[in-house]
Amino acid sequence: MAIRQLSETLINQIAAGEVIERPASAAKELIENALDAGATRIEIATAGGGKALLRVSDNGSGMDATDLELAVRRHCTSKISETLEDIRTLGFRGEALPSIGSVARLSIASRRRDSTGGHEIAVTGGKIAHMRPAAANPGTIVEVRDLFFATPARLKFLKTEKAEAGAITEIVKRMAIAFPAVRFVLSGSDRTTLEFPATGDDHLARMAQVLGKEFRDNAIALDAVREEISLTGFAGVPTFNRGNSAHQYAFVNGRPVQDKLILSAIRGAYAETIPSGRYPVAVLSITLDPALVDVNVHPAKSDVRFRDPGLVRGLIVGAIREALARDGSRAATTGASDMLRSFRPGFQPNTQRPQGGWSAETSPSRPFQPTTGFGERPQASFDGLSMPTARAEPQLSPQPAAPEPNARYPLGAARAQIHANYIVAQTEDGLVIVDQHAAHERLVFEAMRKALHSKRLASQVLLIPEIIDIPEEDCDRLMQHAAELSELGLAIERFGPGAIAVRETPAMLGEVDAHGLIRQLADEIAEWDTASGLSAKLEYVAATMACHSSVRSGRRLRPEEMNALLREMEVTPGSGQCNHGRPTYIELKLSDIERLFGRS
Repeated sequence: MAIRQLSETLINQIAAGEVIERPASAAKELIENALDAGATRIEIATAGGGKALLRVSDNGSGMDATDLELAVRRHCTSKISETLEDIRTLGFRGEALPSIGSVARLSIASRRRDSTGGHEIAVTGGKIAHMRPAAANPGTIVEVRDLFFATPARLKFLKTEKAEAGAITEIVKRMAIAFPAVRFVLSGSDRTTLEFPATGDDHLARMAQVLGKEFRDNAIALDAVREEISLTGFAGVPTFNRGNSAHQYAFVNGRPVQDKLILSAIRGAYAETIPSGRYPVAVLSITLDPALVDVNVHPAKSDVRFRDPGLVRGLIVGAIREALARDGSRAATTGASDMLRSFRPGFQPNTQRPQGGWSAETSPSRPFQPTTGFGERPQASFDGLSMPTARAEPQLSPQPAAPEPNARYPLGAARAQIHANYIVAQTEDGLVIVDQHAAHERLVFEAMRKALHSKRLASQVLLIPEIIDIPEEDCDRLMQHAAELSELGLAIERFGPGAIAVRETPAMLGEVDAHGLIRQLADEIAEWDTASGLSAKLEYVAATMACHSSVRSGRRLRPEEMNALLREMEVTPGSGQCNHGRPTYIELKLSDIERLFGRS
């Protein structure tokens, strides 16, 4: 079979299959071009989920006739010269516009700021029409109609118009977060108008526009540097979580990416703090030398490859965990809202006439007689707490001792225990309800975790060492981490070119499948250049042990025990949620309580 040169149109259509997967891909490329042109206002209009119409208008630098004619030709770009090692723009491949023009009806009208008139060019199914003068404001308007009309088979793989419109919305949100100084407007016949006014340098204000105003109240600032890489952004407190990972945004040198290494690092940083099936909310911005990251891994440019992935992963995990330890113990503000919604204000008496005539026991007007929790006998131990005190030591006199000068207790003073599981504490501006079992479980786990990292863990020596055959390159990787594994109680030695001898295993793990453990560690090191999997297993065991050794539900606590628990929670990292990710306490402000009674 003879080899022949493909036509330019067919080449562009093949490229379009990689660059333009759906209308959202086209929207992403066009918005990136507008941002690279220095636009401060970008308007996007769609119809039919972007399949019928996609229009992107900007007030950027614009193009003259010469640039406009080159822009629709393959591999023509103004953003790079001779090297891919110093890419500082969002686009650089010069494939987007010719790829779109090969599968759709494309028209571009543009005018430079210093020009008195503009020009327009059209491309239909890969055929370029002649340039013509056009009336245009400074900037560029790109209009794409009938996407994939030239490749009908691609239309069969698109989703519903609503789903495609939603994908475009997600692209705009990511771009809006990355560029808060730019005003974005998204409108069309297939959606309600979405507008993100420019917020200048206030990144958190833009994040609040996209993620909701609750994010501002539940976000922890991140600012960390390791070697030549810096990480900034915001991470949500663990109790402020979502049902999917769509609220995790990552940017590398300002470029929105969906990189599996970054998403895995976020998941690892929130380990033991988020319930199974729930996902944290985070916005991460990584800045590094362009030579240290390859953004040319895929034509869509959504994946990147770091020169030192272990360093990047360690930076993300370390920065988020440090932030959570510093300020992540507080309860999410949404907890109070959920709690308020569960209340049903107003007493609804039983107006049905009781059978057998009137009696004091069945009368709807009888005095309130609680069955547990607030009766005289259960509450007798709180007689000495007529005024709030947060002191943890036992009260030796009917009147509580005066609190320490200038002492501030975020979780307040214990006032009651209800249903033998929930501690009610009074704070300066509201009240806190604490799940005693979940709270103490977290305290025990953190104590055990601290012990795990403070000294070499106890190990059990195998009577007969287990010999595990694995590829030689995996043996090399494991031996590079042998000292680190030894600190965790796993002692390994090289046993020939393609085998590892396991001599000791962590005592906490009990009976261990050494073959499975070694192979899992080898795979993890090959993927991430880290052996954190063993540490995660040990922490999982510690979490299980903490669950079984903590204060159980149903145990009545004395006031001093409850206050001691509150004081320890205030100084323990991650005490806002238990090992399973459930919240350990809910805070209700006085203003929320007053709203329940219509006082505000």
